[in-house]
Amino acid sequence: MLLRPALMFFILVYSMSVHAEKSEWSGYFSGEWRSFLHSPSDDEQHGDSSSLSAQAEYYREWNNGKQSLRFTSFLRIDGRDSSRSHFDVRELNWTTVHDKWELTAGIGKVFWGVTESQHLVDIINQTDLVESIDGEEKLGQLMLKLSLVRDWGNLDLFLLPGFRERTFPSRVGRLRTSAAVAVNQAEYDSSQARDHIDTAIRWSKSVGDWDIGLSHFSGTSREPSFRVSQDKGRTVLIPVYTTIDQTALDLQATKDDWLWKLEIVSRSGQGDRYTAATGGFEYTLYGINESSVDLGLIAEYLYDDRDNLATTAFENDVFLGARLGFNDEASSELLAGVIIDVNDSSRVMSVEASRRLGNNWKVSLEGRFFSNIAELNSLSSFKNDDFVQLELAWYF
Repeated sequence: MLLRPALMFFILVYSMSVHAEKSEWSGYFSGEWRSFLHSPSDDEQHGDSSSLSAQAEYYREWNNGKQSLRFTSFLRIDGRDSSRSHFDVRELNWTTVHDKWELTAGIGKVFWGVTESQHLVDIINQTDLVESIDGEEKLGQLMLKLSLVRDWGNLDLFLLPGFRERTFPSRVGRLRTSAAVAVNQAEYDSSQARDHIDTAIRWSKSVGDWDIGLSHFSGTSREPSFRVSQDKGRTVLIPVYTTIDQTALDLQATKDDWLWKLEIVSRSGQGDRYTAATGGFEYTLYGINESSVDLGLIAEYLYDDRDNLATTAFENDVFLGARLGFNDEASSELLAGVIIDVNDSSRVMSVEASRRLGNNWKVSLEGRFFSNIAELNSLSSFKNDDFVQLELAWYF
């Protein structure tokens, strides 16, 4: 519904930029294979799967770089789960840049956050959950963004029409809740439903070693709560999107080899007002044994004062991780970590590694492992979903 006017606007602005100073296409095609180490919890769910994906990016600028167009599209075709087969316009926007301000209109992506284990303050874009359970992948969001650049800091003002619902695996998909989510039966707190217009504001500034961000969001929560229901004799979860207000602070301090990080939010609208926070550090050892390899050691604490009533699994948890940067021509990287529930000792382990092969190819390996998951832990639906994933991508 909102893509058509955004596309018409894009074509109009494109036609005005006939004397472009820079115009380029980039992107990738990839094949992915995902192997699960255990049989599924539900007999309806599938086993191993394979899929193809592609991303195309177009960038065009003119008027000495003061005007630009950006288009990014994403497509995945999954051989097992139809809900994971999807197309999305991640970005389709026009930006004009001036000395003291800039304006972006169209579909865009905005990232807020500093911590490694989760991004509490990142709220502008909806999570594309069928792409990754870590919440890192996002859907495009229609927006009007005005950025003011001043000596006292940068101020970003957002107008966000057109709410987008979270994606979820289908009934046969893996990495889903014990009862499938009925995405076509979503409910809204607001009578305007998807047409509710959200707003957000963020102030940011660097002061010495400190990077500070203070934000407020008012609108439809990107994170739904769930209502249990029946559909054709089966138990399903109905996503309920409530209207919230969230005030957030993100801080990062760079002190020699240390990075100190904090994200904290206060939210109302989903029951009683609550506070959640993630904070910790990353310490980097440069040139291990006089080599080119850097080792980053990460420790963070995840807190939510709703305790057992939290909609997240991470209300009293510790994250420990390590990041290896090989600083070689192939851009080899490795990140490994574990989140440990302090209350019941449930553990979620992850490994992510990647390496370039020549100038155009890249191979990536990912693993997720769920260990000692308690029955009452909200991650119990995934206790049999340990998987290893291999991806080979060609970039152009």
